[in-house]
Amino acid sequence: MESLLYIHVPFCQRLCGYCDFYKTMSLRHLPDYPQALLTEAEHRREELSDTTLSTIYFGGGTPSLLTPEAIGGLLDGFGNIWDTSQVGEITLEANPDDLTAERLEGYRRAGINRLSIGIQSFDDEQLRFMNRRHDAAAARRAIEEARSAGFDNISIDLIYGVPCGKDGIWQRNIEEALSLNPEHISAYHLTIEEKTLFGKRGVQPVAEEQSEEQFLLLHRRLTEAGYDHYEISNFAREGRRSQHNSGYWRGVPYLGLGPGAHSFGGTRRSWNLPLVARYVADPTDPTLRESEELTPTEQAEEYLMVGLRTREGIDLEVMEQRFGSERALYTLLQAKPYITSGAVINEGSRLRCDAEHWLVSDAVISDLF
Repeated sequence: MESLLYIHVPFCQRLCGYCDFYKTMSLRHLPDYPQALLTEAEHRREELSDTTLSTIYFGGGTPSLLTPEAIGGLLDGFGNIWDTSQVGEITLEANPDDLTAERLEGYRRAGINRLSIGIQSFDDEQLRFMNRRHDAAAARRAIEEARSAGFDNISIDLIYGVPCGKDGIWQRNIEEALSLNPEHISAYHLTIEEKTLFGKRGVQPVAEEQSEEQFLLLHRRLTEAGYDHYEISNFAREGRRSQHNSGYWRGVPYLGLGPGAHSFGGTRRSWNLPLVARYVADPTDPTLRESEELTPTEQAEEYLMVGLRTREGIDLEVMEQRFGSERALYTLLQAKPYITSGAVINEGSRLRCDAEHWLVSDAVISDLF
């Protein structure tokens, strides 16, 4: 059985206005953090003992605050705990201003073979608005340096729906991204969450019409350029889909290490409490982890929720095998009005949303529940 490994690195030097992931600006525990991760990994060894580990993903926070030596030590340590011989993709999320030529060469030697670079925008005004550390020049330079260091699998993050900047910025961001020819582009709509800096400042989202225009422009321009729009927020060159995230969407079990990290075992979900000081003091402390058992209904709803945001959609035969014929038939009957309207496409046993209807997929999904 396949499995995935996720490592959460919650440290940041600056808080971005939109981010609602667990993070801390205190770097006091950063030096001791790699050893804490290895201690947790050893403690949870059995959770992956009967699986084939296929991907490793360092997310954050800002994983690029860890030195190449620290990353290399972690990868070596994981290799001593689990069989990592079948791992094909090892991703590091990174901020552009961390990616010096020396550091990039170090990450390559350590074993990182995919970079996910948080660019967000190529417009300096928007970057300042989002409280990013880098500017547009640093973003371009990071990609150029990554190429020079030998990285041939680069993903960049962009954000649309930003209530700041002049007309035409989003189109220019898309064209700038295309000019750099990354293997993968993730583009997320700006969401204003209550506990983020934007939420506390009362930042208002852009109008729905503007969001839809920007999404459709993104879809049409990137697919014209040869990218596979394989999930609502993700585009890839041929053969360059994110193996790690695709595993999430297929329901592959995963283990999450670090405070705030989540794990999934098929029917059970668990998570580490977002308490970095207590975690570093004792990552094996059982009171730092909570879990829940998913009911068959919750499992089916998760399959629907994730699947209908991908190009492949959901398979009713899989639903029948996993959740019973009654659930599969109910899903098909509930989908009939959307099939008639064209929002859902029925191909054999598969139901999927056309990419241009993904923005309304939440309404479809809620009705299929």
